[in-house]
Formats: sequence, C-alpha cells, structure tokens
Amino acid sequence: MKVLIVNASPRLKGNTTIALGEMVNVFEKEGVEVEVLNIGNQDIRGCIACNSCGTKGKCVFDDVVNQAAPKFEAADGLVVASPVYYASANATLIAFLDRLFYSTHFDKTMKVGASVVVARRGGLSATFDELNKYFTISGMPVASSEYWNSIHGMEKGEAAYDKEGLYNMRVLARNMTFLMKSIALGKAEYGMPEKEEHAWTNFIRDDLK
Repeated sequence: MKVLIVNASPRLKGNTTIALGEMVNVFEKEGVEVEVLNIGNQDIRGCIACNSCGTKGKCVFDDVVNQAAPKFEAADGLVVASPVYYASANATLIAFLDRLFYSTHFDKTMKVGASVVVARRGGLSATFDELNKYFTISGMPVASSEYWNSIHGMEKGEAAYDKEGLYNMRVLARNMTFLMKSIALGKAEYGMPEKEEHAWTNFIRDDLK
C-alpha cells in the first residue's frame, strides 16, 4: 500500500504538519508506504485550460505537478492538507490540484482520497467540502474519521493541544488504511466496477446557437 500526502502549508513545522504527522505514524505502523510532498512554498501557477495535456500527456507547465503525477498514479491513496484561508484551501493547493487532476488521464477509480484542514477557528467545513470534490469527480472513495477531518490551531504548535483533532487524524489514517486494503482485496476477487461510455450533456445545445 502506498499513500501520497500533499502538504500545502508554507510552514513545514506548523499545525498542518502536526496533523499529518499523526497520520504518518499510523500509516507506518500499518505497513503503508508514505511519501510527503511539501508544496506550500513553491511557485505553482493555475490551470489556463489550454488542453495541451490532452496531446502532451502532461501539464504544459513543467513543475511539481508533473513530478507528482506518477507518484499519484502509483499510489493507492491521496491525502491533501491545507490551512484555511478565507474559508477556503490556500491558492497554492487549488492551483496544484486543478492541474494535477485535469492533466493526468490515468484511471483514478477506487484510489482512496482524504482531505485535512487546519484553522484558528472557522472555515473548516467549507474547505473540507471544497477539497473532497476533487475525489468525488474522479471515482475516488473518500475516507472519513469520526468527525470532519479538521484540527484547530493558530500559532505554530497549537494543534498539538487539540486532542480531539489529533484523535480524528489517527482514526482517519486507520480508516483510510482499511479502505485501501479492502479495495485491493476486492479488486483481486471481483475486479473493478464495470465502465460504460460517458454520456456528456452540455446545457447549451448547438440548435440554440
């Protein structure tokens, strides 16, 4: 089992890293291989919808997104984590995920996704919902804990005192591990879900133009 963790916090020893550390400890105990990709201080531009990835097989901007693509393809699960900025994930992570999910054309079905969000106080649920949409548009089961995958802290290190938040990170990692292992067994026994041709339906019809 392999998990790729994307940490969008610009503070490598901050509260987001503390939350993810709880998960890493559980993954390692469960025998899951973990790679953490820290992108918070990288210059990542957003998608420009040029569609070059359709012919090139990778994003036209050759940066950490293209480096992460094969890691994502090889992984059984993806964890994305962000501090909350204005009730949203930070712009660095959104730019990264927009381009990563759009430019990669491998089948993401049944890879397990999990999002982790960190804030002083509010905006956690909105950010959590925002990040989960990348998974649910891609056929990826979403791992859950016993509460929303969030933790509180403002100053560096404060998340270490959110006992319930830390607990939920550990539960999340255990649940995610169970899902990945169960899906692997299901694939071996039953194969993947049947695929049918996608029925694209645009709201603006040619006969209305």
